[in-house]
Amino acid sequence: MSFTIGENIGPYRIIEQLGQGGMATVYKAYHAALDRYVALKVLHAAFHEDQTFTARFQREARVVARLEHPNIVPVYDYSEHEARPYLVMKYIEGDTLKARLNQGPLSSKEIEQVVDSVGSALGYAHKQGILHRDIKPSNVLIATDGVMYLADFGLARIASAGESTLSSDSIMGTPQYISPEQAMGKKDLDAGTDIYSFAVMLYEMVVGQVPFTADTPFSIIHDHIYTPLPLPMDVNPKVPEPVQRVLLKALAKNRLDRYETVEEMITAFKAAWVEAGIPMRGTAITMRPGSLKEKEQTKSQPQAKSVEPAGKTVAAKGPAPKRSSPWTWVGVGVIAILCIGVVLIAVWRNRPALRNQPTTVPVAATATPLTPLLPTNAPPPTAQNISPEVSAASELVMKNPGDPNAHLQLSLALWDANEIPAAVQELAQASNLAGPNNKEFFLNAAQEFKAREAWVPTAGMYMRLVPMFRDGEAPEGFSDDLHEAIYKASEKKDMPLFVFFERIDNYDLPLGYISRGRYALYNGSLEDAKLQLANAKKIMPDMYEVFLLEAEIEMKDGKTSSAKPILLSLSSDLSAPEWVRFMADTFLKTME
Repeated sequence: MSFTIGENIGPYRIIEQLGQGGMATVYKAYHAALDRYVALKVLHAAFHEDQTFTARFQREARVVARLEHPNIVPVYDYSEHEARPYLVMKYIEGDTLKARLNQGPLSSKEIEQVVDSVGSALGYAHKQGILHRDIKPSNVLIATDGVMYLADFGLARIASAGESTLSSDSIMGTPQYISPEQAMGKKDLDAGTDIYSFAVMLYEMVVGQVPFTADTPFSIIHDHIYTPLPLPMDVNPKVPEPVQRVLLKALAKNRLDRYETVEEMITAFKAAWVEAGIPMRGTAITMRPGSLKEKEQTKSQPQAKSVEPAGKTVAAKGPAPKRSSPWTWVGVGVIAILCIGVVLIAVWRNRPALRNQPTTVPVAATATPLTPLLPTNAPPPTAQNISPEVSAASELVMKNPGDPNAHLQLSLALWDANEIPAAVQELAQASNLAGPNNKEFFLNAAQEFKAREAWVPTAGMYMRLVPMFRDGEAPEGFSDDLHEAIYKASEKKDMPLFVFFERIDNYDLPLGYISRGRYALYNGSLEDAKLQLANAKKIMPDMYEVFLLEAEIEMKDGKTSSAKPILLSLSSDLSAPEWVRFMADTFLKTME
């Protein structure tokens, strides 16, 4: 028996699905014996035979069960159904802080409540030796009675034991809220990681936006590591200087420069709030005279009423399943790519030193030294193993450091030399220099990488072009090229690092479902691939990618007899894009 609506799982009757993540699905259920609703967090079926996943899912239950705090979603029970483990948690009816932020700036009272509730819960967890590692607004639940809860300890780690509740310590948090050391794959994480992520939330509430946004997760991660924090007062002049000072310290790149504890940060934040003498209200901050008397008057004024949640149901992690990205970060080789890429790009940017010091790998001066995830016997790059093409392109970059095309040529040369992480880093640099509206650059970059069948960067470049061609001026064949790149890139583990699934949704929702489905097929579960295919079918059943993905799913499921007629039809359909016919024909040849 599966976890389906209306079925009984032990003493729990499944009522509805609340949300889905990379590792588990959350359901609302009814417990008749106690006459209450609960939330069931169920490990995906794809993992039930993996003892590592099962053990770590169970460890998550033990981690959270140790936490008894009024602002942490409690775990009631842990059990298994047909070898699929599930957690039983308190059901929270309400909404997420993320949803509330989308409605507009928070009131003074709401900001204070977030600081107190989340800060208290996080400080308590740290005292128990537990790091959350995924602090963000969507993991803060606001119940209909106004109580706030910190939820989803799926990435939690028992600090003293260095244990992770997911498949690998390289699995990371959310790009917009990730700490620099977590982004670099460091294993000796401490409270500073959660302090940084919590401070990003505070920055967002006060300034009106997160510190770093970009077109790709890779770029956001890079900015957290290297790019100076955008000054709050530059982004929003209404932010008072004392508050800015607290945010600058809490968001220091070096964790040793941050506050030592969550409690210390909260105290400093509140003191800055009082010093500024203002009713803090997100982007609507209004300065008040700074005298003590006027501060007291400000305190005595009635605060803006907290906006009541819209009555949506959430538990642990409950975004709408239809728009969720179940496998966005599952299996992504984020840390390895980033760490190796950062080290290698430091090598290329220190080329003159390499000629004299062939065994030394200099690290960028602005970063905390990394421990790259390279094989222990891998030699550092030297002048002897740099190809002539890379050397020539490097010299061009040195002569024209602000030229995006020079960086693109270096990226292509590095790619051809199989220095993939460094190539990706140079491409990111080239894209930043090119600016958001440089059609010629991005078309050229897309075509160059397509010629190399480098589908992930190709897809990234085409998606950068989408907003430029919304006026209908896209060149002939652009849509087919973009669809091909997205489809072929979707089987790669690192695809979500460069292309947001949500951006694909906005461009073409059926294609978004197809890309999620193909990603799940090769990096997640057959079950989820079928679900995403069904979503695409509902919207555009005659889409060529629908048939192609259906055939791939049938092949993966061992049903070649079902896949073959679909592929034969596609390969002989002259109206289908050439790349679709070619892929169908290639799959048919594998069956011979």
